[in-house]
Amino acid sequence: MAGPIGRRADAHGTAGIDDPLSGLAPLLRVRPHLDDVCRFGGAWAAPHAPEPTRQAYFHLVTRGRATLRRPGGAPLQVAAGDILLLPRGDAHLFHGAGPPPSTPLPVAVRHAHDLRFKTTVGAEPDVELICGRLAFEAAPQTLIVTALPDLLVLSVGTEPLATRFAPLLAGIREELNDLRAGSVAVAENLASALFMMMLRAHLEASAPAEGLLHLLGQPLTARAVLAMVRDPVHPWTLDELAATAAASRASLVRAFRAAAGVAPLEFLTDLRLGLAHHRLRTETVPLDRLAAEVGYQSAPALSRAFLRKYGIRPGQARQAEAPPQAV
Repeated sequence: MAGPIGRRADAHGTAGIDDPLSGLAPLLRVRPHLDDVCRFGGAWAAPHAPEPTRQAYFHLVTRGRATLRRPGGAPLQVAAGDILLLPRGDAHLFHGAGPPPSTPLPVAVRHAHDLRFKTTVGAEPDVELICGRLAFEAAPQTLIVTALPDLLVLSVGTEPLATRFAPLLAGIREELNDLRAGSVAVAENLASALFMMMLRAHLEASAPAEGLLHLLGQPLTARAVLAMVRDPVHPWTLDELAATAAASRASLVRAFRAAAGVAPLEFLTDLRLGLAHHRLRTETVPLDRLAAEVGYQSAPALSRAFLRKYGIRPGQARQAEAPPQAV
């Protein structure tokens, strides 16, 4: 049976080159988690420490204006309709107009439906932020994260973004204001759609000149990349990847080198080691099992490749970068 118009699939279930982002979408498996509904006024400040499990922070500005500060970055003014994503969960601070207050007003916290509702005490709120995190449920998603800038900001208040994003923002806000049965689940599903739309808008607007996002945007390389991301354990050969891409071996190698500076099988090695590095930071999986799950025949083989790539052994990476244990 023929598939949907504009889509094709190969034996590995890879989406067609006509729409590489849709092909990548099933791999993302992003689970938004809404944490806070913040209604602030007066001299307020909302610090965010680095996210310990490397999840992305996101913020929806649904009312008023605020200032975002990040270490080493210039202050950024944001306003209602802005959507902010910090893909690597970096530390940051929100506050009102002017410099950060030396003594912020106290904040009252009310819990409802697994959300925290935060309100400044002693001042009428004039800013509303909906804050949460994006959990990346499978390691390949970190490839997308590493390809993104430290901060993505979309301003929904201007066309053409307003037409598509504004209804989602309004829907999230309405669900969290009403708190009817299932409201948080509905809001989180809307937030998941927002993230995919942000990624698409970034791809369309930035047209990165190299790296993963460029590979996904090139018809000749997108199918091969999606096949490797979907199944990095498979013992891919250059012939298989060229067949998947409907290209000659030489054409595929040239396209990869032009887009990302590496050959297809070098990309596969980087992919596997990147997945291993991510899991060492976030899990305690035994090294022999990890090696098998990222496409290496043994723990020593993974260790040697890891040392060549990162200059340290996997065990050292685990000790240096594992998230802190809960007390």
